[in-house]
Amino acid sequence: MSDLPDPDILLDVALTIAREAGELLARGREGAVAAETTKSSPTDVVTALDRASEALVARRLGELRPGDGLLGEEGSDSAGSTGVRWIVDPLDGTVNFLYRLPNWAVSIAAEVDGEVVAGVVHAPAMGATYTAVRGGGAFRDGTALTGSTVTTLAGALVATGFGYLESRRAAQAAVLTRVVPRVRDIRRMGAASLDLCAAAGGLVDAYYERGLKPWDHAAGGLVAAEAGLRVGGLHGRPATEDLTVAAPPALFGPLTDLLAEDPPADRD
Repeated sequence: MSDLPDPDILLDVALTIAREAGELLARGREGAVAAETTKSSPTDVVTALDRASEALVARRLGELRPGDGLLGEEGSDSAGSTGVRWIVDPLDGTVNFLYRLPNWAVSIAAEVDGEVVAGVVHAPAMGATYTAVRGGGAFRDGTALTGSTVTTLAGALVATGFGYLESRRAAQAAVLTRVVPRVRDIRRMGAASLDLCAAAGGLVDAYYERGLKPWDHAAGGLVAAEAGLRVGGLHGRPATEDLTVAAPPALFGPLTDLLAEDPPADRD
């Protein structure tokens, strides 16, 4: 479509709305917050603030970008008519949010004709905002990100996460027992968007996780890729719900080889 907006314009929209949603969540977190309901399992919780944040994002996108599509974790799903679709996690890291841990964020990505071209991961409690546009690099609060310089798996600090279903957790634990002896150490921080951004900024050396939905990795995956990381799955596949891996080129091959061993990390 010839009249599609510049990715920088979409980034500005995402940044504006992510900050507004972050403010709403930070204010709400000053009071008591409880799990309102659950989704896939008793540990997969939703709060009223998850829903309030998504409602704010949907309303503001309707004002600033009428006609665009929207896919959100809390149920928003519209195709739109402009060729632009927004992929939103209104509160990534809900359990951290409940427990007053700082690793939670608002994640907003803009997809144009099926390709993510702009993304924001805004983490108010951490005082960090990650941004990226396709072909324009990745940044944390204006500082360019280039990923880790570690080149050996044995020296790599690797982040990961776990699903909510008992059967998936058991399979992920089996993979983890193989990974732990072969890397420097493991970190589990509880918010996929921020794990991807941590890898982009070299706060960890690499990241992998099974079970990510589009809203979990759309913005953070673009940040990681624009920081120079490879983002994909096993055997040359793209990053999908089966498995998402983000690592510098020197680590991507050794890490995916390790994750492909039996039992492979992209199966339960």
